[in-house]
Amino acid sequence: MRWVEAEYAGTMDYLRNPERADPKRLFPDALTLVSLALPYPGSGIAALRKKGERLGLVARYARGDDYHHVLRNKLWKLADACAEFVGRPVVSRACVDSAPLLEHEAARRAGIGFTGKSTLTIVPGAGTFVFLGELLLDVDIAPSLPIGRGCGSCTLCLEACPTRAFVGPYVLDARRCIAYLTIENRGQVPRELRAAIGNRMFGCDVCQDVCPYNATAQAPAPPPELEARPGLDAADAVEWLALGAAQYRKLTKRSALGRATREQLARNAAVVLGNLAEPASLAPLEQAALGHSSAIVRGHAAWALGRLAAKSPGTVDVPRVTATLERLTEDTSPFVRDEARAALGSLCCSDDLSG
Repeated sequence: MRWVEAEYAGTMDYLRNPERADPKRLFPDALTLVSLALPYPGSGIAALRKKGERLGLVARYARGDDYHHVLRNKLWKLADACAEFVGRPVVSRACVDSAPLLEHEAARRAGIGFTGKSTLTIVPGAGTFVFLGELLLDVDIAPSLPIGRGCGSCTLCLEACPTRAFVGPYVLDARRCIAYLTIENRGQVPRELRAAIGNRMFGCDVCQDVCPYNATAQAPAPPPELEARPGLDAADAVEWLALGAAQYRKLTKRSALGRATREQLARNAAVVLGNLAEPASLAPLEQAALGHSSAIVRGHAAWALGRLAAKSPGTVDVPRVTATLERLTEDTSPFVRDEARAALGSLCCSDDLSG
């Protein structure tokens, strides 16, 4: 509650639900909460981008089938096994992420893992690349014991965060977290944080990539349905920028990518294209800035055009970008007009430009 009161939750109002602290508010017949961790593919980093490619990274957890369905099916099977074991029908409820439970704290108390300084649950032997799920049962089972913290003096996750989202050990300001900015946040990405997002189009794995527990993890093989789908280890930002309704439905079908709207994915793509600053992105960004139905996308595309021209002045037609941004200062949206003016201002002040 102190974390919520400090406004670190941003716009995630669902985290303000006091019922999260009491599983019986969710399931009155529950006598036991069983916590589980399911590994997902965490090894390997997307290949380095070649010059001319416009590829963005998707967080590893979202590259396969939607974990909500995969893990919930396994929890139901476990409930059936529990009923067979106790020799009577069992009343249960399977919870995966969307139910109001403090799942990281449940995992800690169940002894599955300990809370790392990154606020993620670290499972000894498996690391952080795990999905957490809970099974509430009307069966009284003796509790297991929690395990102690194991981060020691390590602060690699805190230091590696591109947007400096950690207030300190064990405290994350979600409003600065790339996962929040690209998924939960449905409005504009703060201008001062866009460059730090780099080429991350959906979520972020940086704090996990540097965690020593992941470097030595020997987790069981993840279910095959969690393996990355083609094109999701690195996704084409230009395609995401121009997603139509049918393309969006195909991309997000039975995928955790559906957590973000089509507008959000296009917004994220615009930010990534601005950061990659490939000259070939000029035309797609112009098209989005001038013609996208969403003001959020148009505004971020305007920012990306300014960044593209500032970072690649020798290979990008700067007068063309300037003319486009000047047109955008007449956009119907105040947000777009403001972004266009800011982009024009950055061009005027850039040391990389001449003439």
